[in-house]
Amino acid sequence: MSKKEKKKKEDLKDTVEETEKTASDAVEELDELSTLKLENESLKEEVEKYKNDYFKAYADAKNIKKRQERDFELSMKYRIQSFAEAILPAIDNLERALNQEITEDTKSYREGVEMIYQQVLNALENEGVTPIKAVGEKFDPNIHQALQAEPVEGYDADVIVEEYQKGYMIKDRVLRASLVKVSQ
Repeated sequence: MSKKEKKKKEDLKDTVEETEKTASDAVEELDELSTLKLENESLKEEVEKYKNDYFKAYADAKNIKKRQERDFELSMKYRIQSFAEAILPAIDNLERALNQEITEDTKSYREGVEMIYQQVLNALENEGVTPIKAVGEKFDPNIHQALQAEPVEGYDADVIVEEYQKGYMIKDRVLRASLVKVSQ
């Protein structure tokens, strides 16, 4: 073999090696590219998962905030309820005292009791506690409790003719139902 042929053979060998190397590099690049694409897809899925988790957490936080605001509003709206329930027996006793017969000796005491009674009722009314109207009204089982029912002349059926104990509302809620006598 001549030098030229050897040289050609070596050049050919080098070319084949370079081609193989280039092909190998291209395959590696393709492998690397597909790996990067897979990794990119995986990261996109992970980002979507985290976005989803974020939106769920955000919605939960908003719902908790709304619930706490609603609970706070309710507690503020009805904060006087336990005090009002405790004071109602005292109001009943004041009313009984005011229903007693007036004499010269008790007139000044009655005036004092009446002033106290009005002050307590005004204070409760300022907090949303109001008496339930009963006598002459149509019987409503949601706000009245019938203790007695009998036919009464001059009254239609299911009309309250007598109130045994005054009922009270706190805002839109029954604090204590009225104890009443109803016509049949």
